[in-house]
Amino acid sequence: MSVDLATVKRVAKLARIAVTDEEAAKMEGELNTILGFVEQLDEVDVSGVEPMTSVMPMEMKKRADVVTDGGKADDITANAPESVDNFFLVPKVVE
Repeated sequence: MSVDLATVKRVAKLARIAVTDEEAAKMEGELNTILGFVEQLDEVDVSGVEPMTSVMPMEMKKRADVVTDGGKADDITANAPESVDNFFLVPKVVE
């Protein structure tokens, strides 16, 4: 796949980047070089390689998916100026 000057200008417009004709010509070569490298990656045989999420073998840490109240209501309301039955009491602000 190769990129022409019109494609470079179109991509620059979509990215809202102001590009002169000289800069677009330079970018055309750079983008073609990048795409050439990506095409080389297609030649690599990865049929026996399993997908991985990290270079270190590890398992995701998981916790049980259970619904609880957190068990910390007393701790949360401990520093409140006023609370009743683990609910915050606030002064009335609308009359």
